[in-house]
Amino acid sequence: MRSLALWRGAGLAVLLAVAALVPLDGNVVLTQVGVLVLLYVGAAVAWNIFSGFTGYISLGAAVFFGVGVYTVALFTKHLNLVGGAVFALYPLGGLVAAAVAVPFGLIALRVRRHTFVVVTIAVFFIFQLMAYNFSWTGGASGLIPQYLNWSEATVYNPFYYTALLIAVVAAVLAWAIWGSRFGLQLRAIRDDEDRARGLGVKTMRVKLTAFVLSGFIIGTLGGLYFYFQSDALPQYAFNPFFDLTVALMAFLGGFGTLSGPIFGALLLEPYLGWAQQQVTNTYAAQIVLGVLFLVVIIFLPRGILPTAGEKLTALRASRQRRAAERAAGPPAGLPVGAAAAGGSAEPTSRSAS
Repeated sequence: MRSLALWRGAGLAVLLAVAALVPLDGNVVLTQVGVLVLLYVGAAVAWNIFSGFTGYISLGAAVFFGVGVYTVALFTKHLNLVGGAVFALYPLGGLVAAAVAVPFGLIALRVRRHTFVVVTIAVFFIFQLMAYNFSWTGGASGLIPQYLNWSEATVYNPFYYTALLIAVVAAVLAWAIWGSRFGLQLRAIRDDEDRARGLGVKTMRVKLTAFVLSGFIIGTLGGLYFYFQSDALPQYAFNPFFDLTVALMAFLGGFGTLSGPIFGALLLEPYLGWAQQQVTNTYAAQIVLGVLFLVVIIFLPRGILPTAGEKLTALRASRQRRAAERAAGPPAGLPVGAAAAGGSAEPTSRSAS
């Protein structure tokens, strides 16, 4: 177990080192794609902190993302901020999203399973319609930040390292929650909520706390997305495609695990970036994503990493069992020929009756 933990720690250190070196390559396009990859890594981990740990499938994560986008956009506009000063507003976007998550959660978390999913979708569309129709959001025209007069060669570097920091903090937070009493309570709710309540778990409080934490991280990422994308438009800030994407990333890698959402985001987001550049039909990538979601749910319900882990464990156990059988030799009193024939042999002679 200690050696396995050391290997995992070394692998994470190498992954972080490689991620930190990406902008130094000088490839602007690669850095730009890297920002989106890290953004989705953080969002998938945050989504998994609530949905993966509790079993409540939320399709309202885009509410927090859009709230973060518009919070930073509105403060940037009214405070006339530009450049690096805007980066200080990202946690504010997360705080406003967390504040929105409290009434949102108090309403939605009173129901379970399919009803909960429907409620989150309904709340999402309410926020999207408000973004389209309220004058202070800019309506369909949205809000545009001031132009960044930065060097074209390094313009995306601050966004990249900020996204990397948020993703790392989200992953560390998920790891800390997993090993804590709070994480145990979340998993107890996922396994049997009624029994968890009977054992003294304050289920509503625990679920709401995870919901708010998830909303804070995703709202912070939404604030980052506003300045990175250079606009706040309703169709992108409150995008149902975002909900489907982060959920698929978590399911693809391993729903309810620590490393699954990270693996799923690293695997899926590069494809999405490539598809947006190569496919002329804007809906083709979404169709493929929907089909992939169905395939994962039907054939890999536990995700790639847990399924692969189970297969490797079963293969290792089978090899150990066969090695133990060979080392033990044939059972005592059994002829060698009988052991070679599978443990049974016909008698060579029979006494007359």
